[in-house]
Amino acid sequence: MDTDVLVIGAGSAGLATAACLRRKGIEALVVDRGDRVGQTWSTRYDRLHLHTPRIQSAMPGLRMPRRFGTWVAKDDMAHYLRVYARRNGLEPRFGVEVQRLDRSDGHWTALSASGALTARQVVVATGYSNTPTRPHWPGEDRFPGVIVHATDYRNADAYSGLSVLVVGAGNTGAEIAADLAESGAAEVRLSIRTPPNLIPRRFGPIPTTLMAMPMDALPAAMVDPVNRLLQRVTLRDLTRYGMPAPRAGVVAQQRATGVTPTIDVGLVAALRAGTVTPVAALERFDDGEAIFADGSRFAPDAVIAATGYRTGLDALVGHLGVLGAHGAPVATGGRALAPGLRFVGIRNPLKGLLFQIGLDARAAARAVARELRVGAD
Repeated sequence: MDTDVLVIGAGSAGLATAACLRRKGIEALVVDRGDRVGQTWSTRYDRLHLHTPRIQSAMPGLRMPRRFGTWVAKDDMAHYLRVYARRNGLEPRFGVEVQRLDRSDGHWTALSASGALTARQVVVATGYSNTPTRPHWPGEDRFPGVIVHATDYRNADAYSGLSVLVVGAGNTGAEIAADLAESGAAEVRLSIRTPPNLIPRRFGPIPTTLMAMPMDALPAAMVDPVNRLLQRVTLRDLTRYGMPAPRAGVVAQQRATGVTPTIDVGLVAALRAGTVTPVAALERFDDGEAIFADGSRFAPDAVIAATGYRTGLDALVGHLGVLGAHGAPVATGGRALAPGLRFVGIRNPLKGLLFQIGLDARAAARAVARELRVGAD
């Protein structure tokens, strides 16, 4: 047996789980396909800050410094993860991409290009946004401009003076559209297939995600009327600027689709200023133009597909029957979905991904420690 516990992923979830296990006297082997702690955060777009406040985003056992401010910048988050790993004595093994998990003879075998690892327990912590997804639109091969996924966007420098189409109005698409509008793009259009629930970053002095914490446990029919009222009071009617109204409330939409609301960090101001124009869903390209679902057309110089991510778990564990809708595991945290197999950091609830990671990491560590102890008796 290579290790009692294998943790797959050295991001926030994997490090938090390994740290919680270490406090219980269990040394986990942490592996990751990347090459350093904090890599995912350090390579994201320059403008990015956490949408949850600092006090709601810390990992188990280590507060975030006050100097990070209320909304932590992505480079500060990467630094925090490196400090967290060092303080907890964690040394992940990088360059190891686990491709498949199989169970036999009471243990797990993790297969990778660099060989196989065996473990009694496995925690999958590869992330909620593990694999970028991008549709392939008819006619795009003849589009003369550039089409990139949002994961390749860093800042607006390369788009100065250009007409840009951003596809997708989730948190990433909305923020990139605002960044382009504020930083010199000639024209920005935002293609929307599913109208988002736009909400402010805070209500008065209170961060929105703090208010959302009890909503995960309450019926949508109870809290969504309150959410709609707060949206109207704070953001007012955005349909006058071309933004389509959401089809369901904040909680109902999140539970049905797994999509969290879009937190406003500049999009609403750009809509009101007319520097970002909402358009219908992108259907195809024709003669260098984007064709939308309502028949309208636009000739962008560049297209940024903020079309989301998937968990990327199908190849790893899809054959085990543990995945549900949207490719996500049917349970996370302390509950094992197969003997000795758990998931941490694969769901993004209204209370915030990082806050949920802390809860799930502690629960997983308790459960793993209990099972290893029972197995040793």
